[in-house]
Amino acid sequence: MKVLLLCLKAFETMEFSVFIDIMGWARDEEKVNIKVVTCGFNKTVISTFGVPIIMDTLMDDVDVNDYDALAIPGGFQEYGFREEAFDIKTLELIRKFNSQNKPIASICVAAFALAKSGILNGKRATTYHLLNGARQKELALYEGTIVINEPIVIDGNIITSYNPQTASGVAFKLLEILSNTEKVDSIKRMMGFIE
Repeated sequence: MKVLLLCLKAFETMEFSVFIDIMGWARDEEKVNIKVVTCGFNKTVISTFGVPIIMDTLMDDVDVNDYDALAIPGGFQEYGFREEAFDIKTLELIRKFNSQNKPIASICVAAFALAKSGILNGKRATTYHLLNGARQKELALYEGTIVINEPIVIDGNIITSYNPQTASGVAFKLLEILSNTEKVDSIKRMMGFIE
């Protein structure tokens, strides 16, 4: 199995790294046949706080048929996250994964890319909930999006979450969809999330 980890300009490194770590633990410790492939508009993508990350592949080279799931970390609008999040290439990629009913996992404000693509129409979803819920109110303006103020919301093949703290939970939910609960619980124990 392959997870495409879409790293948009100004993504948050913590929200990115959970997918690498959790899927890596699952592969090495539980023998889950899973690989995470990083993807960006450019070979090097600069995160919110200025950390450059080298991508495995470029957006223009992605064939959705080669992947089993899509994961998108959020990022800071102030650093330009929405420039690539709202780019037509991003929106088309999201629509292609959704049209094949493949899991799409987003963290925090990455939900805006999903909403902009139209795939949240008629779906329950969440996004950043602090600052008096300003981002959730904004997300609710997208046609048909049903905003739920919960840490992680799953509706069909779509996972959304409401702040960086939920990042590991989203990655574990994606792993559970791609493997099973027993393997997730085993990895959670090994990583110290549960006793």
